[in-house]
Amino acid sequence: MAFTLAIIGRPNVGKSTLFNRLVGRKIALVDDTPGVTRDRRVHAAKLYDLRFDVVDTAGLEIAPNESLAGRMRQQTDIAIEEADVILFVIDARTGLTPDDRTFADLVRKAGKPLVLVANKSEGRAAEAGALEAWELGLGEPVGISAEHGLGMADLRDAVVEAIGKDRAFAEDEADALVAEAAAEALVGEDIADPDAEAPAYDDTKPMRIAIVGRPNAGKSTLINQLIGEERLLTGPEAGITRDSISVEWTWRDREIKLFDTAGMRRKARVQEKLEKLSVADGLRAIRFAEVVVVVFDATIPFEKQDLQLADLIIREGRALVLAFNKWDLIENKQAVLAELHEKTARLLPQVRGLLAIPVSAETGRGTDKLMDAVVKTHEVWNRRISTGRLNRWLEGVLGHHPPPAVAGRRLKIKYMTQVKARPPGFVLSCTRPDAMPQSYIRYLVNGLREAFDMPGVPIRMNLRASENPFAPKDR
Repeated sequence: MAFTLAIIGRPNVGKSTLFNRLVGRKIALVDDTPGVTRDRRVHAAKLYDLRFDVVDTAGLEIAPNESLAGRMRQQTDIAIEEADVILFVIDARTGLTPDDRTFADLVRKAGKPLVLVANKSEGRAAEAGALEAWELGLGEPVGISAEHGLGMADLRDAVVEAIGKDRAFAEDEADALVAEAAAEALVGEDIADPDAEAPAYDDTKPMRIAIVGRPNAGKSTLINQLIGEERLLTGPEAGITRDSISVEWTWRDREIKLFDTAGMRRKARVQEKLEKLSVADGLRAIRFAEVVVVVFDATIPFEKQDLQLADLIIREGRALVLAFNKWDLIENKQAVLAELHEKTARLLPQVRGLLAIPVSAETGRGTDKLMDAVVKTHEVWNRRISTGRLNRWLEGVLGHHPPPAVAGRRLKIKYMTQVKARPPGFVLSCTRPDAMPQSYIRYLVNGLREAFDMPGVPIRMNLRASENPFAPKDR
C-alpha cells in the first residue's frame, strides 16, 4: 500500500467503527462497552481514490505498564511509531476530556502527520464538542460520523493535505506485481482430466492458518513465538484476545497468514454479548482458514470443549493439527506423550492419523516440528488421486471384502472417482445408495487413508446411483 494510517484515541470514541467504514466490511468487533479492541489490527482500506493500510488500535488509557491496559497502550505506541499518518479521534458529543488532552500531547510528540477527527458529529448536540476540539492545538477538526458515513469526503481531503499528494497517490510496485500474479492464477481446485495425475504439491503458495483453543491455552503466545516478535497482546489473564487478528508472516520463503482467535468456552458459559461476538468471529476465521491448529493445554488436555472444537473443524472440512502447549511444565514427558497420542486416536476417531505435536509457546520448543506437521497436513489436504489408480484399488477391495447383501439383494459398486480436493471428496457409483451400511463406507474411507497415505484430514464420500440406460425416460 501507498501509506499506513493509524486510528488513535481514548476508549469508546468509535475507532473500530471508523476502521470498519474504511475497510468496507465489519471485521472489527464493535460494542458500546469501552475497551473492546485490545490488539492492533491491520487491513487494506480505501477512502474514495486513496488506497492505504489502516491500523485499528486499543483505546489509550492511563495505567501502569505491567497492567493489561498498560500493555494495550504499548501496542498502540508501536502503531503510532509505524504509521505514516495518524487519525486522532475524539467524541464530539462528549466533548474534550482530560484523557483527550493528555493523549493529544503524546501524539503531538510523535511528530507524525496528523488529522484531528471529531466523530459522532451527526446532530446539533455535537457542535459544541467539535468547536471545543480546537483547544487541542492539532489543527481544524474534521467532523464525521463513522456510523452513518458522513464527512468521509472531508476526511479524505484532510488526509491528503496532511501527508502530501505525492505520498498519498504513490503507486506501490509490490501491489502491481501481486495483481499481475493474481490475474494469471488458476481458479478452482479441480483438474480437467480426472484420469491424469495431479500436479505436485506447491510448497511456495501462500497458506492460511487459524490458531484456536480454550481461553488461556497460549494461542497468542504461540503466534508471537512463531513470528519472533511481541505482535499480539499476551498475559496471565484469561480471555485477552477478542478479535480474530490476522498476522502476515514468512516461513522458509513461504507467505503465511496466521489468524489469532478468541478463546472459546462451552456454549452454556457464554452469556455476554461481547463474548458471543468474539466466538462468532473465531468461527468465521476457522471457515476461512486452510489449516486449523487447536492449542491444548498439556496440563489439562482433552476437555469436552477441546473435542467439540476439533469435531467442528473436521465437519467444516479444514485440515487439523493438534498442539499440546505448555510442554515445559510436564515432568514425565515420554509417558505423558504416549498417553496423549493414545487419547488422540481414541477420542477423535473421525480422522485417523491426526498429527499431535508437543510445544512450548513460552520457550519455542517444538514450533519447527509444529510447522512441519502443518505443511504435511496441508499437502495431504490438497492431494488428488487419479481415477485409474482409485478403481484399480477398488477392484482389489471388492474382491477381498465386497459390500454385504441388504434384504437379500447384493449391493454392487461400479466405480469411484475423486471430484474435489481441499478436503478430498470422492463419489462412489453404486446400486441403492440409501441401503449402503455406514460401516462399509467407513471401511472404504479408512482403506483410502492407508492405501494412498492420507492421514489426518477429513475425507468425504458421496454415494450416487448409476443411471439405468434401459429405464424409460420422462419426456
